[in-house]
Amino acid sequence: MDLSNFAPAKFGTFDILINILLPLALVVAALIFLVMLLRGAFTWLTAGADPKSVENAQKTIVFAIIGIVIAVSSFFVVKLIASILKVQNLPF
Repeated sequence: MDLSNFAPAKFGTFDILINILLPLALVVAALIFLVMLLRGAFTWLTAGADPKSVENAQKTIVFAIIGIVIAVSSFFVVKLIASILKVQNLPF
């Protein structure tokens, strides 16, 4: 494999790295939230009269909501820190 055929990395500063990683992390968090929410809903729908399955489904949905709240909160914390430090070119 000849490594000279590949382009060099496009991020040379910290703000460019954040521009790449932050939106990617939010998309991944949103996809995990969607999968966990659908899993919890499916478990709840197929639980029937089993209270333990209903409880597990409710926990899954609550944990999915808590996870997306943490992800969105971290987005705003990064935005706040970037504005305090005057980091340029953030994607928001």
